[in-house]
Amino acid sequence: MRRDVFQAIADPTRREILNMIAYQSLNVNSVAENFDVSRAAIYKHMKILAECGLLELKQQGRERYCEAKLQKLSEVNDWINQYKQFWNAKLDALELFLKELQEQPGYTTKKKKNGKHK
Repeated sequence: MRRDVFQAIADPTRREILNMIAYQSLNVNSVAENFDVSRAAIYKHMKILAECGLLELKQQGRERYCEAKLQKLSEVNDWINQYKQFWNAKLDALELFLKELQEQPGYTTKKKKNGKHK
């Protein structure tokens, strides 16, 4: 099964695993002890993260260490940026419209007692 970065970060447990190993590599047991699920369940999450290229498992002696490979998150950033640009343009247009509306003669922001504009 082919997995992608979006699938990996969709799960809150996997996001928390990434947060834990973002700044230092940890062994599988150190990661697993921070969750209220089995070590096998955490290992499955780690396997998904590894399949997506966000985590690398390295054997050091008898221990397996997790190392974050966060470069793949740039795919998420690129996807988000297209929508960020879209909404920034829409909000800029709205701001310009409201500014022009306020500059029109007779525009007021005072409200009557019933809550309607004059």
